[in-house]
Amino acid sequence: MQSASGEATLVCSPSSRATSSHNGSRRSADDLPSLHTFVNGLERDLAAVTAGITLPWSSGIVEGHVSRIKMIKRQMYGWAGFGLLRKRVLPAS
Repeated sequence: MQSASGEATLVCSPSSRATSSHNGSRRSADDLPSLHTFVNGLERDLAAVTAGITLPWSSGIVEGHVSRIKMIKRQMYGWAGFGLLRKRVLPAS
């Protein structure tokens, strides 16, 4: 659905979810348990999912740095202590 300004909006009403989840033509939870687990997680965190889609802010840069540090830490596991990790993570000044 598009708003008057032309922006795409996500429309999800509790009544439509309630009726569609009890529809007899839908497959049972036994057919796709992973998909049902994923959907349940989205519904549980609906406020966070909606905020992530609609707000202009992103934590992508921070998450990228965290992933990079975790990768370096995994590569160095058991090799050296914090001193070497610090030298690999922080740029030389």
